[in-house]
Amino acid sequence: MRRKFTKLNSWFTIALLAVMVNVAFAKGIAEQKSDTSYLKYLKSKPKTGSKSILHLSLPPIKPAAISSTKIVFAKPVVDKYPGPPMQSDKVLSNVQVYPNPVNDVLNVKYTVSRGAFVNVKVMDVLGNDVLTLYSQRSEAGDQNITYNINNKLSRGFYFLRINVGTESINKRISVL
Repeated sequence: MRRKFTKLNSWFTIALLAVMVNVAFAKGIAEQKSDTSYLKYLKSKPKTGSKSILHLSLPPIKPAAISSTKIVFAKPVVDKYPGPPMQSDKVLSNVQVYPNPVNDVLNVKYTVSRGAFVNVKVMDVLGNDVLTLYSQRSEAGDQNITYNINNKLSRGFYFLRINVGTESINKRISVL
């Protein structure tokens, strides 16, 4: 008895909701615009058997306007600051790590644009510091670090993080 009442009550509720939704949306329907195509029923009977009862009305076709002007989307490049180009604010550039994969010796080559404190660390995949290769102040110019990693790193993948001031560059290395 209880199941029958629940099913019957559910069906009545769904039917009532459907009627309410239809009534709610029916009030918002506007009249059809005149510039759209629509079908209309002709009340008069067709005189011949070949004519259709339904008549399709289409809006009038307007001729297309053809323009001879070209549209340009690109703006000309104008140099706002005449004079020599400004130097980049980056302190660290041209970072190279070789050989990769590494067997015995790891070479790190980089360029510092001005004197700064340089910190070179080897980290594991989880981000834990494993080894510090270099931690000193360096002068401006090309720098080269050579480090012997025999028996200091086990086989696997590591990341080499080079910090100079607020800049940081990460390179992936493989140890065989």
